[in-house]
Amino acid sequence: MQTLKILLVEDEQAIADTLLYALGSEGFSVRHVLLGREALPAHIASPFDLIILDVGLPDTTGFEIIKALRADPAGRDVPVIFLTARADEIDRVLGLELGADDYVVKPFSPREVAARVRAIVRREARFRTSNEPPTALWRHDPDAMRIEFHGQALAMTRYEYLLLALLLSAPGRVFTREQIMSRVWAHAPDTDDRSIDTHVKTLRAKLRAIAPQSDPIQTHRGTGYSLLP
Repeated sequence: MQTLKILLVEDEQAIADTLLYALGSEGFSVRHVLLGREALPAHIASPFDLIILDVGLPDTTGFEIIKALRADPAGRDVPVIFLTARADEIDRVLGLELGADDYVVKPFSPREVAARVRAIVRREARFRTSNEPPTALWRHDPDAMRIEFHGQALAMTRYEYLLLALLLSAPGRVFTREQIMSRVWAHAPDTDDRSIDTHVKTLRAKLRAIAPQSDPIQTHRGTGYSLLP
């Protein structure tokens, strides 16, 4: 089994030492950096499987770092766990909306962090098992940018395809509006997030034209969208 590579961005050495020990005991390979500005270059130079990121750093914030990660193709999909001393709900919500996968409030048990890492790894492994959606309703050919629904090819615009392909990559997973914007409209930063709703509406119409009783794209109000598994 391939060793999981983790990047730990934490400026408090005592906290970092406990995590390095706990994660190392689990068999993970962990690199530790003290400053936020080191995170993205380190990940680009040698991609990590997961990043553990402190929100409060001396040179920047974890929120700014995850924005930079999600804006770069190299960091768009890497799972991120936030560490923070701030327990306010608004901070947790902001972190998740920016694309974090989990949020751990200090003080915490290093073993709890290790358990959360394993849970995310298991989830990502299920999502990435295959490009082929786990249902006979769909067929996806990424090389041809072609998606079939009930055996019929969908005629889609570029962004309709990218949006549906993202949802198909992980049926059942709720993609937040921030995650959708950063992954589908990454190269169109001036696009308003209302474009998501417009494209979902047109996709639903095209899917219903093939299967009138079907509504596979699920709306999660205040959060984002998912595809029925």
